Amino acid sequence: MSAASPIPVIQPRPEFAGILKERNEFGTGRGVDTGDRINSWFDTLMLQSGWELAPSVVLMLCACSATALGGLMFVIQENLLTTAFAAMIGFMIPIVVALFARSRRQTQLMQQLPPMLEELGRAAKTGRSIEQCLRIVSEDTPAPLGSELQLATRRLRMGVSLKDALRDLPERTGLMTLSLMSTTLTVQQQTGGDLVTVLNRLSRTIRDRLLFLGRLRAATAASRATATLMIVLPPAVLAFFIARDPAYFQNLMASGWGRNATLAAVALEIIGAVWVIRILKDSERT
Repeated sequence: MSAASPIPVIQPRPEFAGILKERNEFGTGRGVDTGDRINSWFDTLMLQSGWELAPSVVLMLCACSATALGGLMFVIQENLLTTAFAAMIGFMIPIVVALFARSRRQTQLMQQLPPMLEELGRAAKTGRSIEQCLRIVSEDTPAPLGSELQLATRRLRMGVSLKDALRDLPERTGLMTLSLMSTTLTVQQQTGGDLVTVLNRLSRTIRDRLLFLGRLRAATAASRATATLMIVLPPAVLAFFIARDPAYFQNLMASGWGRNATLAAVALEIIGAVWVIRILKDSERT
């Protein structure tokens, strides 16, 4: 079989740099301070959620949601404390929705990976190069994995190396499994070997990992439900008493012990929620 024709390399042209769409980001990603880390986390969340929205647009949605919910609470109760509490909840609503969207997208990506790798192995049996196999598989794979693969194949057409084309797949998806796939394909291209066998083993490994994660979620369902209840119950109780007595929160904050106890409870609630979420995230890392 004749060797595949080399892919033409497109040379950079500085005079056309102005037509490229700038990437709207709030953080530098260097982790210099706490503010930059929060901004970088927000940028990464918007990238991995799959929303075709700039972070600034989502931030404006957060402000609009906070204004709407806070204004509604002020009209109902005419209390500044409950208004601020409602505005804080309204500001978090789009972020919580983005977290759910990212989790759902990552689940879809993990379910699409084994069939995609098996199809990539079948395409490799025909003697095509890795670039050609990726191009064929990206057209047959539905979104969201197909969209990410098509982005990589477009970079390959522009003359980017396979390693550079697949480098940001883990960052764009939040899946370390894609980092394993990218490393496998890059090493195989550089050193050679049986690509079909490698892809089949990688597909089986991912299927076994999905099976293990499913068993882990089933075994820890009660613990996760209890942790979620412990996080949600205190704010729900506070909201119940505020709805029952609009002056409850104001009277509570008027006294010294009530204010100190409330602030301590809020701080402990935030620390506990972050701790539980990190434990669950680390145990289900994909």
